[in-house]
Amino acid sequence: MSRPEAARRGEESVQVRRSLPAALVLIALLVAAVGSLGAPLITSVATEYGVSLAAAQWTLTVTLLSGAVTTPLLGRLGSGRRRRTATLATLAVVTAGSVCTVLPGPFALLIAGRAAQGAGLGLVPLLMATAREALDQEHSTRVIAMLSVATTAAIGVGYPLAGLLTDHGGVRAAYLVGLVVTAAAFLIGVGTLPPPRAAPHTPGLDWRGAVLLGVALVAVLIPLGDDELWSHHAPAAAGLLGAGLVVLLLWGAMEWRAPSPLVDLRALRHPMVARANLAMFVGGAAMYLLLSLVTRYAQTPSAAGYGFGLDTFEAGLVLVPFSVAGFAAGRVVPRVTARLGAPRTVAASTALVTLGFLVFAIGRSAVAGPIVAVTVLGFAVGSISAAMPAMILAVTPPEETARAMSVNQVVRSVGFSLGSALGGFILSAHVMSDGFPQQGGYVTASIVGGMLAITAAVLVAT
Repeated sequence: MSRPEAARRGEESVQVRRSLPAALVLIALLVAAVGSLGAPLITSVATEYGVSLAAAQWTLTVTLLSGAVTTPLLGRLGSGRRRRTATLATLAVVTAGSVCTVLPGPFALLIAGRAAQGAGLGLVPLLMATAREALDQEHSTRVIAMLSVATTAAIGVGYPLAGLLTDHGGVRAAYLVGLVVTAAAFLIGVGTLPPPRAAPHTPGLDWRGAVLLGVALVAVLIPLGDDELWSHHAPAAAGLLGAGLVVLLLWGAMEWRAPSPLVDLRALRHPMVARANLAMFVGGAAMYLLLSLVTRYAQTPSAAGYGFGLDTFEAGLVLVPFSVAGFAAGRVVPRVTARLGAPRTVAASTALVTLGFLVFAIGRSAVAGPIVAVTVLGFAVGSISAAMPAMILAVTPPEETARAMSVNQVVRSVGFSLGSALGGFILSAHVMSDGFPQQGGYVTASIVGGMLAITAAVLVAT
């Protein structure tokens, strides 16, 4: 290689180290924030589109479902030479979906748009694979940790922003901002994402496995994420969940024998990978459980005997410390992980989730209690998210980064749905005659969440 050519490549390498990390984290943050827009807008969507609250809930549910179904596909595509193309194509789909959420039209158009936006939730494994390939080990470790944190911490950013825009400009004003940021993410991707290095030819997609996995996840996640379905149609919910689990087992048996599986289930046999996915599952379930408890409690009018009667924007502000603490954990935890090791860090962080539930259970009478609780939760979940990739990638070849992390993202989505459903189930069992849950329902839910986190911490540590 000539000296000028070597110098040019050296300059390009320095430029990549400077611009690519910020671009990857920003793309992940923007896409995750747009994906979280559904939760604070449910009531406003029901009013503006003239649909029930159960129907409006689908603006969130369909996004999580879409993300869970597309993540394994994107992880497979991102394992070879098609990574940049797959990333940009997905960002284009997300932007098109954002257009659908803004255009005047029927409720079905909004649901279609939200489903398209949900595809962006599967981008994080591809961004992690890009960082691992394009950056040196020190930089890539930090960036991958921040990418993992951004997917959860963005929720605290999206909630108050969506509430403020909805209060002043209606639902479409909030979704219009979603269109702006997704278009910006696409343009950032076009300008900064490097082409993948020379890689072996990627085998064709296992479309049969993809279809079976999609059917199984939809059948499992719908009943897990819809507490009203259990309240009014319990047999149908149980039947759908059972059918989904059967299809999931069938898919697993087929993937185990496939020569080029969509998801390499054999990798889950490694203790490190199994423990990391367990921690992410529990972290996701606990996060959505406690966040749903806090937002519902904060918005309950004081006439119920408790609560603070906050509006959507004010309740969203309560969650901002969750994001701040999560990002702080993303900056601190990689150094802690280097000293203690990823397994110990993840186990300790999972146990810390219990403290968040405890603070909420005993300190919720004043607004400071829920704020401290979500701050603790944000640091704990951020710590899990930051340390968890190190556990998985320590035993994963670089070319399999996207596929390995896509499995973790699916596990997280199932945890999100389970946590959301748990909160609804427990509170609905304690509803008073005025329609509001008894305070004991919040205590019970906190105990369940804390016990779940402690159990997972013990399993991760052993």
